[in-house]
Amino acid sequence: MTSQTLIETAIDQFGRHGFEGASTREIARASGTAMSSITYHFGGKHGLYLAAADHIAACVKQIQGPALDAARQVAANGTREQATEALLAMLDGFALMMISPQTEAWALFITREQQTPTEAFDRLYAGVMQGVVDAFVAALARIRTDLAERDVLAMGIMLFGQCLVLRVCRAAVTRILSVETIDEATQKLLRARLRANALCILSENAA
Repeated sequence: MTSQTLIETAIDQFGRHGFEGASTREIARASGTAMSSITYHFGGKHGLYLAAADHIAACVKQIQGPALDAARQVAANGTREQATEALLAMLDGFALMMISPQTEAWALFITREQQTPTEAFDRLYAGVMQGVVDAFVAALARIRTDLAERDVLAMGIMLFGQCLVLRVCRAAVTRILSVETIDEATQKLLRARLRANALCILSENAA
């Protein structure tokens, strides 16, 4: 499908070069289509950029949807233990997504928008980030009932940071662990450490 190929190519090009640096001519060439296809499907470069953001949001939402739904349910009706397991499942799911090669181009695109937000960041946030935040914070508040709302938000940010480092700081992670790539054994180690760290932070005795 031409529009799908254009979006996937655009995500890679925009992630690598930014909106200004990416060439619609190169995007069309790499997609095996004419430049007029960008205008036909998206109205131009800006429309393609926003479509790329929407596509990333939809993909992440599809991947993480079941875990988000589970977290919402236990936050509303589950026990503290159930909420803990749901939150740990969310973290593990995001860790796996950060490790996956599929997210490399997405991460480059999102990182640029995190540093210099545009309308595309609003699309990403409304399309998936807000839902993730709401589900995660609801579960976290069910677990750490001793914390004020702002402390829960701050804790959620820092917990998620442990997942994001697996993608955003990939070169440092592999260098520190003396591996060429995050192979199966390294994944197992990092996921186990993430779970252990989170359990410590979620403990009622933690600050």
